[in-house]
Amino acid sequence: MSSSSVSTRSATEVNADIRGLWQRSGGYLSPQDEAEYQRLLVEWAAATGGNARTAV
Repeated sequence: MSSSSVSTRSATEVNADIRGLWQRSGGYLSPQDEAEYQRLLVEWAAATGGNARTAV
């Protein structure tokens, strides 16, 4: 995957990576995992275009 700040993946693809990260980590993120999680969140937000639904 490129380190470009522009997302070329869909929000669904990025969400799958986020879910995988949490599953692999067993629910606890190391500092390295936390950095990856933050990067994925930024990518996910870019992929949604700010139109993500808010949980209620």
